[in-house]
Amino acid sequence: MTAKEYLGQAYRLDQRINSKLEQIRSLNELAAKCTSTITGMPKAPSHSTSMMEEAVGKIVDLQTEIDGDIGQLVDLKRDMVSIIKAVQNTEYQTPLELRYLCFKTWEQIAVAMGYNLRHVYRLHDEAVESIKVPQTCH
Repeated sequence: MTAKEYLGQAYRLDQRINSKLEQIRSLNELAAKCTSTITGMPKAPSHSTSMMEEAVGKIVDLQTEIDGDIGQLVDLKRDMVSIIKAVQNTEYQTPLELRYLCFKTWEQIAVAMGYNLRHVYRLHDEAVESIKVPQTCH
């Protein structure tokens, strides 16, 4: 695994978490639509109740997955912080932190550091070359 691939893992994991959160929002909306009309007449169990139960079950499953993913993301970021801090040149640490831990765009990094975009790219390339990827990756 290259240094860029290793560092990019956190962003991809964060995207997966956000996708699951969006799925939960969608399922919550679906569950809210599954309401039954209350009348005095007895009825067989409605299909909307089973749809609601199914939606709630999926929500619980997704929340469990998200909890696991968040734990994995925290562990990964902790490892990445250690790796970035091990870079000898402190000038290299800032673009790495902003890009791979804060998920900033190149333009945002350039503004934050007060450099032009080309210089940020150059710093990043040099910084990535100095990264030592652990043998046991996530």
